[in-house]
Amino acid sequence: MGPRKKSVKTCLMNNDIPEETISDETKDYMNQLSHEVLCHIFRYLPLQDIMCMECLSRKLKEAVTLYLRVVRVVDLCAGRWWEYMPSGFTDSSFLTLLKKMPDVEQLYGLHPRYLERRRVRGHEAFSIPGVLEALQACPNLVGVETSHLELVESIWTYMPHVHILGKFRNRNGAFPIPPENKLKIPVGAKIQTLHLVGVNVPEIPCIPMLRHLYMKWVRLTKPQPFKDFLCISLRTFVMRNCAGPTNSLKYVPLVTGLASARNLEHLEMVRVPFLGGLIQHVVEDSWRSGGFRNLHTIVLGACKNALEVDLGYLIITAARRLHEVRIQPSLTKDGVFSALKMAELEFPQFETLHLGYVDEFLLQSRMANADLVKYGLADVVENPGIITDIGMKAVNEVFSCIKYLAIYNCPHLHNPYNWISDHSRWTRLVDINLVRCHALKLDSFGQFIELLPSLEFISLDQMFREPPKGCARVGLSAGTGIGVSSALVSNQNSNNDNDNNAQNNANIHDNNHHHPDDSDEENDFRQDLQPGEQQFAADALNEMEDMVPEDGEVTAESEHEAPAHSQAVIPVDVDEEQAGPSGLQRVVKPTPITVHDSESDDEEDSLELQEVWIPKNGARRFSEREEKTGESVQSRELSEVAKTKPRHAMKRKRTADKSTSTSDPVIEDDHVQVLVLKSKNLVGVTMTNCGITDLVLKDCPKMMFIHATRCRVLKHLKVENAPIVNRFDYAQCKKLNMDQVLDQILRMPPERNRIIYLRPMQQVDTLTLEQKLFSGPYPYHICIIHEFSNPPNVRNKVRIRSWMDTIANINQELIKYEFFPEATRSEDDLKKYPKYPWGREIYTLEGVVDGAPYSMISDFPWLRSLRAAEPNSFARYDFEDDEESTIYAPRRKGQLSADICMETIGEEISEMRQMKKGVFQRVVAIFIHYCDVNGEPVEDDYI
Repeated sequence: MGPRKKSVKTCLMNNDIPEETISDETKDYMNQLSHEVLCHIFRYLPLQDIMCMECLSRKLKEAVTLYLRVVRVVDLCAGRWWEYMPSGFTDSSFLTLLKKMPDVEQLYGLHPRYLERRRVRGHEAFSIPGVLEALQACPNLVGVETSHLELVESIWTYMPHVHILGKFRNRNGAFPIPPENKLKIPVGAKIQTLHLVGVNVPEIPCIPMLRHLYMKWVRLTKPQPFKDFLCISLRTFVMRNCAGPTNSLKYVPLVTGLASARNLEHLEMVRVPFLGGLIQHVVEDSWRSGGFRNLHTIVLGACKNALEVDLGYLIITAARRLHEVRIQPSLTKDGVFSALKMAELEFPQFETLHLGYVDEFLLQSRMANADLVKYGLADVVENPGIITDIGMKAVNEVFSCIKYLAIYNCPHLHNPYNWISDHSRWTRLVDINLVRCHALKLDSFGQFIELLPSLEFISLDQMFREPPKGCARVGLSAGTGIGVSSALVSNQNSNNDNDNNAQNNANIHDNNHHHPDDSDEENDFRQDLQPGEQQFAADALNEMEDMVPEDGEVTAESEHEAPAHSQAVIPVDVDEEQAGPSGLQRVVKPTPITVHDSESDDEEDSLELQEVWIPKNGARRFSEREEKTGESVQSRELSEVAKTKPRHAMKRKRTADKSTSTSDPVIEDDHVQVLVLKSKNLVGVTMTNCGITDLVLKDCPKMMFIHATRCRVLKHLKVENAPIVNRFDYAQCKKLNMDQVLDQILRMPPERNRIIYLRPMQQVDTLTLEQKLFSGPYPYHICIIHEFSNPPNVRNKVRIRSWMDTIANINQELIKYEFFPEATRSEDDLKKYPKYPWGREIYTLEGVVDGAPYSMISDFPWLRSLRAAEPNSFARYDFEDDEESTIYAPRRKGQLSADICMETIGEEISEMRQMKKGVFQRVVAIFIHYCDVNGEPVEDDYI
């Protein structure tokens, strides 16, 4: 036993306080933790927070030093790949930091806002040489994540053993391409994902590790940029609107290289002028070894020389795994689907089809085709897709599992009801999106919708346009006999020269559904095709070109059934409210990307088309009916166009209908077009620039929302059976009858709370509107919010839903658990109180939220008490997100807001109980935004 330590009794000085007497609030618990525990805590903190702890205490500084000494994975952006690393770094400070981390292997988030290209003596800055020096000071470094073009090229050059982690995405991409954006990719670069936007690149070499290659607005500067292209691990290849060789033969190594990537899943080529027929031959050569067999997404857009057989071979090869296909207009033909139908294949995983696909950039860009060519993009002009109802019937016979269908600018589609047959039931279709299919019959569309058992969402953009004014005055059915037919406009290019690619297209939402890739055996394709079917499928594809319908030919069935008002026509007037794709059209229109569309804007264009058409089509093929009669329908239409006189663009009332004279001042009403919806599973409908005047919800038991934007002649809503629809959004619908729409919604049985968003384009008499609403027989509590922000403040529009739910929750709680009487309001109730507001209190709140004035008027009984605690409680409780708010951010703060409110209004609840006043279970909020009332639509990204 060792010697006993001498016990020393310490004497406390006045300013020494024993630890036991220190309160819990002032104890420094962090300094009581061991270094090991502190280092474990640091694993869950961002590096920036860890570095800040160095200056707090000596023990924390020691713990930080220990943590950095052993850390192997560091993220300078706290897991946010889109952020920039902390500012303030210099070459010396960054080197000091990395020297503290000798074992670091993976460095993420190296995204500096700015790097100097070279060092300057005597000037402390953050430079590319300084970053490289710091990285080279880490002996175990394996990979770096960055987004800096020059930095990644320097790493490839001076540190070729270092991998580029995560997704490399340059952040300063633009079109036209900035000259400073350039990148030289070395052979065998150690990178898995390369995402380039707006960059000059000499070539794409052999990169065995590369899995995902995305190129948008990339200029390939070498004459043979794909000479050594070979990326055997590639799973995604996207090439959109890139400037490269104009010679189609130079794309042969690209396509053959893609066929060598056996795991390729996503193939997307937009404006790539590869050699027509090339894909067919490459597929024939490579399918035995698995080329293109694992594709689940195929996108061809504005590819100048693409042939139907190229697309068909890809689809057949990938049949077993194919999920999605987007097809450019020149390939949107009946023959493609007829040939696929003959191949008799199954597509068990297919879900998404986009017909007439045009890339988002080509749709939204204000550059003409000549401008795009000037910047090196391929010279492409696209006509509308020429698929007919026969082709659409074949679509579902081929893709029986289709869920999402998008169609853009196909003017030969007339009768959707005829798309259905015994072998084409569209049983799984969930979402249909139609844009600019102007010849579609409204009644046939309604019948088609009624027969779709799984349909949930409908999106209509520039559909069912208004017939031109003036048809009735000369005894014509609306839309016929004036102008050039859409068939004539669309058939300027025939056969398969395919000099027609890249037309305006609405950016229809894409539904990409990725499935895990499975390993394939080399004979899988042959297993999918029975003996004899392999040659049959190939023969069918080789005969595709012979099966394409005659250009301009229309079946007798569709000719007889198509209504006059649904055919493509020329607007008569060229003024501020031009009849065309029914929204409010501005006089100054953006320069279109392409030359032709399924509609003409004025008579001058039509005459110009006449001059172009006649010499090019002297040997036009006649249909059987035309040969018998010896007369061409199109020739008749051209002669009528030639007779039309140009009209001056001036603001005037459109007149017609009661005289054969075109100058008689008789006002012509809008042509009535009623969209009747009857669907047992339909959830929502979205309409933009549509020409319907009336919307009828005939029987839609699951319908939840209606959105209508810029529907110029939309006036009325009729709800026959749609009990749970609870959100109505009408924006910039110039002729909307607000009184009728509001009355129709408020008369619905109170099965749901309902929100109505309105952006009127004319002045509103708010006092009269409020009197009508508060005097009506509506079984709801009503709240009207007047919003005056300009530009629109979307936050208030969103927050009102939470506020409305809170009021309704209070009422339901009182009725269900507090035995409050439930109020009624009927026509009989109105007789008791003939004067507004007939015996109930109306509360008004006014104020400013986010700098914009608002006002609110409501008959909610609790509003006064909720407001009593604070004068500006409307803003406090309803719209503000600060920590003091106690009610209206329940989903964000996790509060039971109704319970909290009920504690606040307990006294008023007691008073109403004694007075035996009832409350309504349901609430209607009417949000009216006044930014468009002068008649000019305000631009709004949220519409």
